[in-house]
Amino acid sequence: MDHIQKQHDHYDVANNFYQGWEQYAIGGSMSPSIKSEANFFVAPNDAGNKEVTWRKGEKGLWKFYSIGDAFKNGASFSKQTGVGGAKPNYDQEQYFKVEIAGSVKELTSESGVLRCSRSLTC
Repeated sequence: MDHIQKQHDHYDVANNFYQGWEQYAIGGSMSPSIKSEANFFVAPNDAGNKEVTWRKGEKGLWKFYSIGDAFKNGASFSKQTGVGGAKPNYDQEQYFKVEIAGSVKELTSESGVLRCSRSLTC
C-alpha cells in the first residue's frame, strides 16, 4: 500500500505494514481525524523522507493520532492532537481487535495485490 489519504470525517488505520513510501504513508486534507493504531512503519533510506504523515489544508485543523505504532529506520509521526481524544470511538458492535505493532509483519506477510485474470479466479 503506497499511502492512505482521507478527507473529512474520522478514520482508524490499524495493523498495516508500510515500507519505503515515496511521499507519505498516511495523509489527509479537509480536516480529517485519523487514528493510526499498531501500524509498522519502515522509513525509506532517503534521508529527506522519514515523516509518515502528510497534511493539506488549514493548519491546526488536522487531528492525527499514533497509538502503539512501531517506527524503524528513522520513521517519524508528527502528531497534532485535538480535543476529545483519538476518534473514531467504537461501540460494542463496531469494535475490532487490534494486534500489537510487533506482529504486523507476520500478519501482513501474505497480503498484497490479488493476481486475478479471466482464467484464474480470485
